[in-house]
Amino acid sequence: MIRPKASPIVIRPSVIHRFVTRPTMIRAFFAIALAAGLLGLLHAQSGQTISILMLDGKTGKPLVPNNYIVRFNHLDAIHNEALVLNDDGLGKVVVPANATFISVQGTFHNSLDIYVNCDAGMEKDTSTLHWYPISEILNSGVAAANECFKGKYAESTHVTAKPGEFVFFVRETNWRESAN
Repeated sequence: MIRPKASPIVIRPSVIHRFVTRPTMIRAFFAIALAAGLLGLLHAQSGQTISILMLDGKTGKPLVPNNYIVRFNHLDAIHNEALVLNDDGLGKVVVPANATFISVQGTFHNSLDIYVNCDAGMEKDTSTLHWYPISEILNSGVAAANECFKGKYAESTHVTAKPGEFVFFVRETNWRESAN
């Protein structure tokens, strides 16, 4: 049996172009996606930082909490993973990219008790959370209201916050609040 002579394989230039271009485009797409992902990761790590300072509502002196309870965007979820608490009580929290509001509380007695925030000091329910715009804290700083004490204490505890700083006043729970 005689086999027919094999003819050489001829590949048209348009076919070569298709095979060369597709892998190159796919590699380019993955390279761009990887670069965008790395830039997003770097942006998340280098997010804006807010300094948190907790002051005694009566004396205006800094208090050192056991911990801070940090919440974002009117949600009950606690986000302390981005919080660093110094020995002097100054906290620094990295703001997540999607966060627009923040609420902070301080704890004492080995984090078993929560201080009463003085911005809710005059309300019936002193456990009410007050939310502050992150943009305002970053641009001009925010010092929360001190409604725990009136008269000379209110005047002596006046504080002006710096840009990127959130200052709030607290007091310990009283016996009536502890009984509830």
